[in-house]
Amino acid sequence: MDNTLDLPLARKVLAAQPFSVLLGARLTTFGDGEATLELDLREDLLQQHGFAHGGLLGYAADNALSFAAGAAVGFGVMTAGFTIDFLRPAKGETLRAHARVIRAGRTRAVCRCDLTTVAADGTTTLCAVAQGSIAVTEPARDSERDAPRP
Repeated sequence: MDNTLDLPLARKVLAAQPFSVLLGARLTTFGDGEATLELDLREDLLQQHGFAHGGLLGYAADNALSFAAGAAVGFGVMTAGFTIDFLRPAKGETLRAHARVIRAGRTRAVCRCDLTTVAADGTTTLCAVAQGSIAVTEPARDSERDAPRP
């Protein structure tokens, strides 16, 4: 049996997260210490000025950071903390959170995430950056790689 941590398995993990399903999040890339999470910027996810709610950007950063860490050290991870800097209002069709591992150790991984919006014409705009510390809660073991974690 192939126990590789890959995009199809990562998508199963995301699908096991009820909040991610509620938001309509999708994982578009996963592997080699990187992950990209995307969400459609629906009207019900916007704040009163028509921009993506800051909480939505925080969710996207948090989950993308965790998935990037999982791509490097296995799915036994949990966010220990992260910071986010909002650079400009997030408006467009899609919110994209692309995270990558900066350094992965035995007990922690440090990751960075760029959050961009994608307009209808494909133009991307950087709207926020985040950095997080991801705790390794359990070492990757072949027998555990098949089981999705919520």
